[in-house]
Amino acid sequence: MIQGLKIVLSVFFITLIGSMILGVIVAFLRLSKNKLISSLAKGYILLLRGTPLLLQLIFICFGLPILGIVFDRFIVAILAFTLNYSAYFAEIFRGGIESIDKGQYEASIVLGFDKFTMYKRIVFPQVIKRILAPLSNEVITLIKDTSLVYILGINDILRIAQIASNRELSLVPLVQVGIIYLILVALLTQAFKCIEKRYSYYR
Repeated sequence: MIQGLKIVLSVFFITLIGSMILGVIVAFLRLSKNKLISSLAKGYILLLRGTPLLLQLIFICFGLPILGIVFDRFIVAILAFTLNYSAYFAEIFRGGIESIDKGQYEASIVLGFDKFTMYKRIVFPQVIKRILAPLSNEVITLIKDTSLVYILGINDILRIAQIASNRELSLVPLVQVGIIYLILVALLTQAFKCIEKRYSYYR
């Protein structure tokens, strides 16, 4: 079970970091004044949000090998999760960026801030505060969605519990998995409460 938990946490943290970075990039592409770039970003978001994550996992794992593209099962999980969640994060980031009053951008330019300083000191702190609620929901959904790697034959806690349950003819292993996920969600919820306090002074 501990080995399975390591798989779950690995998929979670790698996906979280990768999808947030990619999500920020896609969000800025979505906001681009270039219609072609913006349209491509919209198409990317529509495709990844409009199809089930389970289907994307199956396609990458079993569909791409038909084209001669083969990945390790763990890499398949990371790739599918990162692409899928980056689309959701992109829309959250885009909404947060667009919610900032244009006057603040103009004021930053008047004060002589370069774009990097403007986003770092003025825009992003406010954006983070405004997107914390939807962001926390997606992160919590992500930790629960890691159970989908079960279909790839990866020995996460759910697959290990299912094997133990079948062997022992008992539901106890599955109950234990439920408790583990509940604890993980509780920890994430508490972490986001701390982050909310950290950014509470931004109005």
